[in-house]
Amino acid sequence: MTDVFTLGDFRVHWLEGGRFEIDGGSMFGVVPKVLWSKKCASTADNYVGLADSAILVQTPEGNILIDTGLGNKLSAKQKNIFRLKAEWQIPAELARLGLSRADIHHVILTHADFDHAAGLTMHNQQGGVELTFPAAIHHLQAKEWWDVCHPNRRSASSYWPENFQGLEEGGNLHLIDGQAEIVAGVRCALTGGHTRGHQVVWLHSGGESALHGGDLLPNTAYANPLWITAYDNFPLDSVAAKEKLLARAAARDAWFFFYHDPAVLACKFNEAGEVCQGFPAP
Repeated sequence: MTDVFTLGDFRVHWLEGGRFEIDGGSMFGVVPKVLWSKKCASTADNYVGLADSAILVQTPEGNILIDTGLGNKLSAKQKNIFRLKAEWQIPAELARLGLSRADIHHVILTHADFDHAAGLTMHNQQGGVELTFPAAIHHLQAKEWWDVCHPNRRSASSYWPENFQGLEEGGNLHLIDGQAEIVAGVRCALTGGHTRGHQVVWLHSGGESALHGGDLLPNTAYANPLWITAYDNFPLDSVAAKEKLLARAAARDAWFFFYHDPAVLACKFNEAGEVCQGFPAP
């Protein structure tokens, strides 16, 4: 999907995990359209386009995939509801890089919503469901996994059991309680906010840093700490977490990596929250 992005000794690729459209009011919550429309284009009926660009980080210690896209299990009805614009292509994207599904050593889930987790499993040629990355250890917060296994009425619409089928049974699950270093220079940290167990990923290599903020920072429009989605289950926690993350990233002159932005894959912000350096999508 993209040219390689280099962060120290890490090579980073964004893979096509599907594209869809979502109501703009849901994406921006209490932020008035007169404000968010200056930073995010919308259709005539108020929908905004989202990418699901899974992030492949190639490190000296192995290949890491951050979030997994929409997968290939959506029904025709679901594709219509979510206004699907591009299909999930991660296995083909890996093949273009000379990799197979078995070459992914670690999968990091920022959280368990279907648009991030549906690619954990896939329909095989026989129509069954299997792990997409059978050799990978899958890392997510223990709080998030508990909520996956005990969904409430709200989360049940987004935490789909088929997305996690075989994960625990196959010994592929690693639960994190707060913070964990996955390999040297790749660290997960619990933030909460969007979901109870939402986590972000910090990357450090060769004196350079990057932050993948998950759905706390879904695209470049969210540089303002007060801008959060209506889907955030704990909005005040989201605001507090973003204030800390943005300050830490600024102190480290860090890049921001995006999963949902169809136009900008990575950027740096200036003090006004404007993109001052960017890595655009092709």
